Amino acid sequence: MQNWTKSASDRQAVGVLLLPSFSNHCLANAIEPLRAANEFLERSFYDWTFLTLDGGQVASSSGLPVLPAMSLRDHPGGAYLFVLASYDVQTLTSAETQRALRAARGRFRMVVAMDTGPWLLADAGLLRDAQATIHPNELVAFSEAFPDVDVVADRFVRDGNVMTCGGAMAAFDAVLDLLMQTHGVALGLDVSAFFLNDRNTPDPGFRPRKGVPPAVAESLVLMRQNIEVPLSISDIATAQGLSQRTLGRHFRASLGASPQTVYQRLRLGVARDLIRRGSMSIAEVAVRSGYCDASAFARAYKAAYGVQPSQSN
Repeated sequence: MQNWTKSASDRQAVGVLLLPSFSNHCLANAIEPLRAANEFLERSFYDWTFLTLDGGQVASSSGLPVLPAMSLRDHPGGAYLFVLASYDVQTLTSAETQRALRAARGRFRMVVAMDTGPWLLADAGLLRDAQATIHPNELVAFSEAFPDVDVVADRFVRDGNVMTCGGAMAAFDAVLDLLMQTHGVALGLDVSAFFLNDRNTPDPGFRPRKGVPPAVAESLVLMRQNIEVPLSISDIATAQGLSQRTLGRHFRASLGASPQTVYQRLRLGVARDLIRRGSMSIAEVAVRSGYCDASAFARAYKAAYGVQPSQSN
């Protein structure tokens, strides 16, 4: 069962290892959720550092140069090590890379290999007898090259203190999962809504694959489509062919909160975004987020975020 909210106090250091020809798209999808989480938490909870194997400049697949802060071996370690590789990953395998990754594993709580990064972990022996995935284009070659790895076709796979994911969009899903494990589902909703432009698309972090029933995912879509004039939970349950009680049980089991609580969080997330844009009065924001009573809106907002709407940045 997921936790709706979780308390986390310790600042999290994240090392981001960039290999030659890494994907800009994958990098953005790995880092931007952390940036958004810091914004919602209103503090620098996640602190990331760009690394390379030798401490020298590296270029992405599109030619974007990045000057890292240090080499991987010089980083003291922390919560997560993100390993980003992309094209021609086989050419990056070497005894030096193997040693660097093996040493780093002991300094980080979890290693997260993205795109074709899992290939380098497997080559270093860090995926032996573990379940893992990789970019879809490399799945067959990966399974043939490393028969001691249980290769599966999935967005991301977590096995012990190693997570692997395939492709740029999967990187977003994986990092969102890490955020929810640390802070709870509520922050995951906030962060996913921050980047979600199409309200007709289910949140990337709440697809049925990760244990969320289709009825819950589809209910989230309905909720997002009806922010200004909210639906009743009874109507949402009926749309899924379920009783309100059954839908509530599914929500609590998969998200850790009732449909009412989740719906309110989605509406308040919209309100928070509108307030930060600064183009509407608080009364207008309340209406746009489904509240006819500005006082009720203010109470709900403070209960969710700890400040009055007028105090939000």
